[in-house]
Amino acid sequence: MIRLILITLFLAQSVVVGWAKPNVLFIAVDDLRPELACYGKSHIKSPNIDKLAQTGFLFERAYCMVPTCGASRASLMTGIRPSRGRFVSYLASAQKETPGIMTLNSHFKNNGYYTVSNGKIFHHREDNAKGWSEKVWRPTGNGIGYRLEKNQKIHKERGEMKGRRRRGPPYESADAPDLDYPDGQIAAKAIDDLRRLKDKEEPFFLAVGFLKPHLPFVAPKKYWDLYDSDSIQLPDNYYAPKNAPKEAVHTSGELRAYAGVPAKGPVSDEMARKMIHGYYACVSFTDAQVGKVLDELEKLGLAENTIVILWGDHGWNLAEHTMWCKHSCFETSMHAPLIIRAPGVGKPGQRTKALTEFVDIYPSLSELAGLPLPDHLQGKSFVPLLKNPDMPWKPAAIGRFANGDTIRTDQFRFSEYTRKDGKFSSRMLYDHNKDPGENVNISEQAEQADTVKKLTADLHRAKGKKKLE
Repeated sequence: MIRLILITLFLAQSVVVGWAKPNVLFIAVDDLRPELACYGKSHIKSPNIDKLAQTGFLFERAYCMVPTCGASRASLMTGIRPSRGRFVSYLASAQKETPGIMTLNSHFKNNGYYTVSNGKIFHHREDNAKGWSEKVWRPTGNGIGYRLEKNQKIHKERGEMKGRRRRGPPYESADAPDLDYPDGQIAAKAIDDLRRLKDKEEPFFLAVGFLKPHLPFVAPKKYWDLYDSDSIQLPDNYYAPKNAPKEAVHTSGELRAYAGVPAKGPVSDEMARKMIHGYYACVSFTDAQVGKVLDELEKLGLAENTIVILWGDHGWNLAEHTMWCKHSCFETSMHAPLIIRAPGVGKPGQRTKALTEFVDIYPSLSELAGLPLPDHLQGKSFVPLLKNPDMPWKPAAIGRFANGDTIRTDQFRFSEYTRKDGKFSSRMLYDHNKDPGENVNISEQAEQADTVKKLTADLHRAKGKKKLE
């Protein structure tokens, strides 16, 4: 009898204390590279993301699958790796390219979660047709700049918007409040959602997709003022890598559509420094919006039972190797921030150097929420790392862009480019122990022959496997 009473009390306590399914706050940040204070970049003002890292778990070496918005998000949200014919560009659509596959948000909805999406989670609207409990909300305006129509009129009168150049300049600082910008509106909407979702019977999966620091670099002046413009410097490797294949270095086409940017060739040093300054300002602006949402989570008493995950959809180039934007197989394009806080799992402030891939996010969140893992998943749950950050883990992270496939190991990044017929075109190899900036391609050096052979085999084998063990 006593034993029966004890069992009954234990079960009752488990329900009250927190064996209910955890909520999920799913924060995506567009074009965010791991240039944050919590990643050792002390010149960046990112106190709110830093605080999340201090109370959660930081992945020092997390990698996107494809360094372009649509493809990266489609891969992450389906848990499926890209291929030469799938998730190739920003036009990639999960619904069109992997029909019938259950996306991450659909999986949570099908398992009793109330799912809400604000801002940019999927890149394309058709991917938002399923898996959300409410109509996807996006802010008014398109985020191009402050008072966009006025900007366009001014730049048109100046003759700065010719031909296909229908955009304003690539940066802007305006003495305006946060709410005048889409990301300020996204944060406000997320806060309103938290307040009403708190009282729902179902656990929630709240996705919040911030737009900055994506081009153009427009943010309120107060965030620009956090940085001394005179201290902004161009990167040390503001030149093309030595011996790099021609396929490896692009011409920053995404940037060329903005007014004042030359149609080809390098931008002026003054414009380059201004864009770097603008990128930093946008990072700090978005960090402030993240902070507002996380503060509200605390105020509402939801933090103790809410998994918080923050990720940037891919890296970004700030003039490294003369490139802007993403769209390459270099570390600067593939490496992206990933931070998670899972209540009751692991110790606050831990981090890992383990190689992690964005296809791992889907199975990891599912495991943390106690949901079954769909059979189609090609990633590996990183939950064991949260408990033991130094345990043996994946030998490599695989990614690709356009006609290039790339593999990142503990020491090397190796990329192989092929022609349309699939035959070998060129390759590049960088030793991160000696050349972390990836400035000298050593793939054709005789002493690297064995390394190239092994990494080529590993890359080809990984491309054909469901999981990289």
